[in-house]
Amino acid sequence: MKARYSYRIYPTAPQQRALSRLFGCVRVVYNDSLALCKYDQIFKTSVLQKLFITLAKKTESRGWLSEVSNIPLQQSIADLGIAYQNFFKHSRGYPKFKKRGNQQSARFTRGGFSIKNDKVYLAKIGLLTTKWSRDLPSVPSSVTVIKDCANRYFLSFVVEIEAISEPAPRESIGVDLGIKIFAALSNGEKVFAPDYSKLDRKIRRAQKRLAKAVKGSNRREGLRLKIAKLHARLTDKRKDFLDKLSTRLIRENSIVSLEDLNVSGLVKNRKLARAISQQGWSQFRTMCEAKANKYCRDVRVIDRWQPTSQICSDCGYKWGKLDLSIREIVCMGCGTTQCRDENAAKNINNVGVGHTHDNKRTVSDSKTASAASCSETSTRKIVKQLSLF
Repeated sequence: MKARYSYRIYPTAPQQRALSRLFGCVRVVYNDSLALCKYDQIFKTSVLQKLFITLAKKTESRGWLSEVSNIPLQQSIADLGIAYQNFFKHSRGYPKFKKRGNQQSARFTRGGFSIKNDKVYLAKIGLLTTKWSRDLPSVPSSVTVIKDCANRYFLSFVVEIEAISEPAPRESIGVDLGIKIFAALSNGEKVFAPDYSKLDRKIRRAQKRLAKAVKGSNRREGLRLKIAKLHARLTDKRKDFLDKLSTRLIRENSIVSLEDLNVSGLVKNRKLARAISQQGWSQFRTMCEAKANKYCRDVRVIDRWQPTSQICSDCGYKWGKLDLSIREIVCMGCGTTQCRDENAAKNINNVGVGHTHDNKRTVSDSKTASAASCSETSTRKIVKQLSLF
């Protein structure tokens, strides 16, 4: 299976200028190709490479494309083809133009990079000083050089790794995600997320100053860089927490059951949008699913409409919807005192393992069929509309 290994690099001033030139050329080739393509007319990758790389180098307006390696330019157009495939097949969103102020990247295949004496050589860039935090498990097939908004440089290698097969101490566990308590586990453990409030206050204070700064001034650029570094610190802090928690849960349990949360709908609540966005629920689920493949585990996502907070995990008595302010309840069926989050985690675990039925699998077969028929009808309408252009 494939995995990514990222490392921090420290290019010199001339190398930074060369990387900046490379990022600009990659961005121009991508944007030129995207401007030519339309909804109903997508050109092949070979045609776009001939137009915007081979022939463009011979023109006066794009002659500077020959100053950088040809491999990242070709990979940029290949990325555009993948973006269109994701749009038409998986509805990922129409490809957007790349901007200078966003994160910059360029990908090299095996012919454009090599590892020499603990340094990475990139074509027409030179040897880059790399901080090797861990060893590469195998020979990388490609490497992507990245510059984030905080002016930090990284190398991301794609390597082949072998799945780790080891026995798990526990059979299964259910995880109920929340805001005040990030994860309530079915074994009674409660995991609290790091405190992001201090960094969040600094970001909001700096953003107010940025809004008043003159556009194009050096002070505005300094504030933008300061905000980007604060965002990077917050992102690294959250990623470190989620990475350690997901690794521990996957390695200690054969089955990890999660709830299918509608995060995009929850963030529409303007009172809780910031708090929900800071938790990183979707990122946590993605990490769990990726590490489950690595450690030969099973991640089961139950239906979002499962009433995990309305049913007693001990006797199955359904007490109905509860206000969010109610954190504990005495069950009228068995008389036990149930913690809201822990009870939900136990119900998630029971549904994930199969001790109780999932509403999505037992009740809503006809609803799923009707929803699919509606989506097919809407797709036909879109195709008819596009054929008119």
